[in-house]
Amino acid sequence: MTPLASPIPFRSSLEVIGAEENEAILALETVFSQMAQRVAEHEGVAHRAVHAKGHALVHGTFQVHGDLPPELAHGLFAKARCFEALVRFSSPPAEQLPDTVSTPRALALKVLHVEGERAAGSLPGHSQDFLMVNGPAFTAPTPAGFVGPAKLLAATTEKMPRTKTVISATLRGAEAALEAVGLQSGKLKGLGGEPQRHPLGETYFTQVPFLYGPYMAKFSLAPLSPTLQALAGTAIPNEGDAQRRAIQAALASEEAQWAFNVQLCRDLERMPIEDASIAWPEEISPWITVATLALPPQRTWSGLSEQTEKSLAFSPWNALAAHRPLGGVNRARKRVMAVSRQFRSNFNRCPITEPDGSN
Repeated sequence: MTPLASPIPFRSSLEVIGAEENEAILALETVFSQMAQRVAEHEGVAHRAVHAKGHALVHGTFQVHGDLPPELAHGLFAKARCFEALVRFSSPPAEQLPDTVSTPRALALKVLHVEGERAAGSLPGHSQDFLMVNGPAFTAPTPAGFVGPAKLLAATTEKMPRTKTVISATLRGAEAALEAVGLQSGKLKGLGGEPQRHPLGETYFTQVPFLYGPYMAKFSLAPLSPTLQALAGTAIPNEGDAQRRAIQAALASEEAQWAFNVQLCRDLERMPIEDASIAWPEEISPWITVATLALPPQRTWSGLSEQTEKSLAFSPWNALAAHRPLGGVNRARKRVMAVSRQFRSNFNRCPITEPDGSN
């Protein structure tokens, strides 16, 4: 077996701000603000500008493994320790769409009571957030490349709910045809063509890079316990709240565990920092497990969950300095998500707080 290349140390010159980036981020701020405003006026409550519909809000533990090799023992993962954790499962659109409009699955992990220097722009408090979806690469390479798809999404927000269900079924058929021949389309999935599969059987990815101490990395969560692995690829009903029901059924009586994995950057040409649309090749840098996320049996969704959601925020920039987000898409998320948080807090008259009581 060919030895792995050493991880590449981060240097500031690897982050390159394109000439169109600021203009693109301003456009994204406008687009997502308008979507949030439209939904709030229609529904009387402000939701997140993305990942609006929550399917589960659950508590668990995040166990960092001991005796990690030196290249992996950094930041949150510097030593063995068990943290409390909060996990939210959701869907990406700005609307509270029925699950019959099937979009990518999303997961947000908040590791609580984390010690260490904070990244600039972090939320007040002592947590580390990881935001993931069930695909290894983002739909666009840069913020400028995402403006068009964002405008397309905004044009249909709070419009044609029945038509969206029909379109979603058609797109799922097209996606199934692609997958039958070994292909898939991130664009089809984002527009409603995500297969109706169990969210707990999916592997989730950050898609974009972050600091990993002196290095750079992407993160993922993969099903670890046999009950989760058995759910991979299994179908769920084409119903309005199918994901909530599926998650509740799976976590009603048995613990679920995921492997938290790290993929270190070992080749700048094939593992770029500024092109979020490229999945980093596993043959160059395999995923390595550094922690275990465990969720005990519990009630996964309730009226209290909905109330708690209003005061919670998840952000990739809510992080230790050792895990600061990298690249243009992350720079865009910092500004766009801050505008969304502020609007949601003001409209709902509900301050955004951290689980440890910080605000």
